[in-house]
Order: sequence, then structure tokens, then C-alpha cells
Amino acid sequence: MHTKTLKQLSTLLHAKQVSATELAALFLDRIGHSDLNAFLHVDRALTLQQAAAADQRLANNDATALTGIPIAHKDIFVTRGWRATAGSKMLENYTSPFDAAVVEQFNAAGMVTLGKLNCDEFAMGSSNENSHFGPVKNPWDKSAIPGGSSGGSAAAIAARLAPAATATDTGGSIRQPASFCGVTGIKPTYGRVSRYGMIAFASSLDQAGPIAKSAEDCALLLNAMAGFDPRDSTSLEPGQGGDKEDYARDLNQPLQGLRIGIPKEYFGEGLAADVEQAIRAALAEYEKLGATLVDISLPKTKLSIPVYYVIAPAEASSNLSRFDGVRYGHRAKEYKDLADMYKKSRAEGFGDEVQRRILVGTYVLCHGYYDAYYLQAQKIRRLIAQDFQDAFTRCDVIMGPVAPTVAWDLGAKANDPVANYLADIYTLSTSLAGLPGMSIPCGFGQGEKNVHRPVGLQIIGNYFAEAKLLNVAHQYQQATDWHLRAPAGV
Repeated sequence: MHTKTLKQLSTLLHAKQVSATELAALFLDRIGHSDLNAFLHVDRALTLQQAAAADQRLANNDATALTGIPIAHKDIFVTRGWRATAGSKMLENYTSPFDAAVVEQFNAAGMVTLGKLNCDEFAMGSSNENSHFGPVKNPWDKSAIPGGSSGGSAAAIAARLAPAATATDTGGSIRQPASFCGVTGIKPTYGRVSRYGMIAFASSLDQAGPIAKSAEDCALLLNAMAGFDPRDSTSLEPGQGGDKEDYARDLNQPLQGLRIGIPKEYFGEGLAADVEQAIRAALAEYEKLGATLVDISLPKTKLSIPVYYVIAPAEASSNLSRFDGVRYGHRAKEYKDLADMYKKSRAEGFGDEVQRRILVGTYVLCHGYYDAYYLQAQKIRRLIAQDFQDAFTRCDVIMGPVAPTVAWDLGAKANDPVANYLADIYTLSTSLAGLPGMSIPCGFGQGEKNVHRPVGLQIIGNYFAEAKLLNVAHQYQQATDWHLRAPAGV
């Protein structure tokens, strides 16, 4: 049962061949026996209560396609009844009095919450090693990282601990863990999915999306989670991209005549040979499906790392200023005065990487440095976005690797922040431009240890092209079985 797609589970639930309660209990048992550290908070009674309500809806013929299907939420989404920690000591004991918009929408659809998923602290990281609650292990190789920041989400799907998971992507945090764990994830166009109730990292970049086994599963989830929300000032309005739509509508369209842009910057120095081999094989498969490969250039790709690591920390320093030990969050037990309490509370509550980014962000926003760093970064961001628009005059979608290598070993880059940052070279520019992008499994690499670890193919589309991306991904998944493969023992 745990290996079935969302569509298959929906069919079984509506045919009364399995109940939502039985399904929830099955996944709760699997979670209870897992040693991946993917879940931070599970409440069996609360989950089974939701499952019973879903069974009632199914009995009353008041169900949606997703009613009764279990889902787990990245711990960046506040969720009533469950803790919402953002992977930080700062919010270790915080329980939200309300649901994030994304959680509301899945609750309204009748999905059943399994619990909250581990992530890098405040979604800052590429390895899920920055969580206050310890790293998540990669189900394919427990000595490897799962990717970050949505490592718990990707690991849970790969290990079949949940059939669906929410995630967020600021600079690659859906696509990179999906790649490293051999699952499917999509980052929608910025503004497509409400950020209300999503604990903020970088407000002009953060975007929520689903991680699941297949493109079809992701389309069904995106149908529920996307749409205009007046509570989020960055939410796209109806008529401007915020309309409800069926993201599964084009899944079965043939790919004859599809033009795939291949950026030369994604295949140069730094790309591991094993990753390139898997990507090239996937591109050859697309040619068999009727697509044409077109050479393109995204010349500002290298600038995406310095630009991102100016803009994102700047926004983080502003967003995280609210965690001061007064209103909510961790408060130091001993201090001399108010200023001392602020300093000690933040020093104790925030981990090293979060402190590093707050300091960088505060620096680039300082008087005298704002024009030299932040303003310049915003100008280059506009040029990066223009690169993509120029490329899309010659192609329909862009493809390449998600990351330069397969997942590395736990601890291998723990003392080298820059090495972690460089791992995002192929994902950052898409986020800076606000474009939709996704990762689908396309094979395995051997890395440095000669151990098979998953490789993800990145597919990037123009604004509002999610249905096209999902169609392109689905057709590949109909012709291959990479997305159906699971780690040993799953």
C-alpha cells in the first residue's frame, strides 16, 4: 500500500477498499520504525482523528480526490496542534494557534496530516545538517546527506514514510533534496502558492511546493495548494497568475516538437562526470520522445551565487529580527539587562549558519554598504531574469543537472560553508528569476565512494508554465522507471 501513487490511493479510498484510518495507521507504523530522523513531531491521536473525519467525508460522498490521503508538512509551515520549530532551538517549543494557508488547503481537501518534517534551521542550508534536531539521513545511503533545506520531506517520500509532503524552495530547497533522494519535486512560479503561515527566510524568494514520487502526484497536490490568498501580499491575483487551474490537464500531451534548451554553463567545469552521464542519458530519452535539443547560454549563472548570498541574508536579517526572546521564541535564563537578554537569547537560540547569514545580511544593509552590495545584487538579479527570457525565445523548457554532484557524506562539508553554497549553482538563478523549476529522478551516480546515489534532472519553465513542466516530466516518467525505484528494504 505504501508504494502506491496518490491516484491509486484515491481510487482505493473511494472504492472503500481501504479506509483513511487504516492508511494513516500504516504510515504511522512505518514512521515509528524509521531511523532517518525525517520527522520532528508525530501525534498519532491527532492524525487518527483527522483520518476518522476523512472516512466520514468518504462515507457521505463529500470527498475530493485527495480526501483520506496522508501528507506530512515541512516544519516551516505553522500547523495547529503540531509544533512549528523551523528546525531551530529558537522555536523548540512553539505550537501555532493557526494553520498556514497551504495546510488549510490540504485540510480542506480532506488530507490527513502525519506530522512535521525535519529541515535545515529556518530553511537555511543545502544538506539538512543545520537542523537543531540533528541531520536527516538519506534513505539510499544513511551515511549521506538527503539535501536541504527540505531534506526531511524528500527523505520521507523516498523511504515511503508518506505518500506526499510539503516543502519550500528559496534557492533550490525543493529541487536539490528531491534530486539527492530520487523523488519528484516542483517549485512553482513565485507567488503561485501563498506564503501565509510559512516561517519566513527570504520573502522575495521563498516559495512552497510539493514533493512526491511522480509528476502526476505533484500535479494533484499543486491543484490543492496553489491559488490567490489576500493574506499574502506577494500572492499573485486572479488574472495575473493566481487563478485556480488544473495542473494535470496536459500530462498526456505528446512531446513531439518540444524544444529543450541546454545551457552550456550547466555542463562546464565543476559538473561531476557521473552526474553528466545520467543527465545526457535522460536528454537522449527526450529525443526519442520527439523533443529537439537546442544549445543556449545563461551567461550570468556564475553571478547567481554572490547575488543570492547578498539578497537572501539581507532579507533573513530583517525577517529574523522578530525572534528576540520577548514576544516569542527562546529566552536566555540569565541576563543583566534588556540588551544582554537580546544578545544571549539570539546567541543561544540561533545555530551557526543562521547567525552567519544574519550577520552577512545586516552588513550588506548597513549605511555605506547598501549601495555597493544590496543594490548592485538587485540589479544583477534583473539581468539574470533577462537571461532566461532571452533563452525562452529559442526553447520551450530548459534542462540540466540539479546539482554538480550526487549527495555527499554527512559531515563532509560541515566546516566549509562556501562548499555548501557552491552546490546550489544550478538552482539559484531560477529562484532569483522567480521561475518554476522541478527535479525528477533520472538515474544514479557513483560519487567519490563508488556508491550508487540518485541523480535528478532539472526542468525549468517560463512563468506560469507549471502544467507544461509537469507534462514534460510525466512523459519521461511514462517511458522510464527511475521514479518507481526505492531504497533497499523499503
